[in-house]
Amino acid sequence: MEAYRPQGTCARQILFSVDEKGILTDLKFLGGCTGGLQALIRFTIGRPVMEVIQMCDGIKCKNDTSCPEQLALALKHYIKLKQQEALGTLPMRHRGHPKVLDTH
Repeated sequence: MEAYRPQGTCARQILFSVDEKGILTDLKFLGGCTGGLQALIRFTIGRPVMEVIQMCDGIKCKNDTSCPEQLALALKHYIKLKQQEALGTLPMRHRGHPKVLDTH
């Protein structure tokens, strides 16, 4: 499971898993608005990561961001790291399956 520290939201951490086909298979938020996040989780689990990014990117709440937008940022960062890993250009600090991804 990957971890991401969101910025500007009530959620303190986003935990997620993506399978080998690029499908979001698990999603958890630590902190945040429980009802809204339960809906977000139900609507995104089982969908392709790129579709989740398109659905969530640009959604604003307080602090000019939102938990859905932070999820989109986490998934974009995840994709970028996977691409770097495939190309052999992964920064040294990310080698060896990091548990916490950098924030933006």
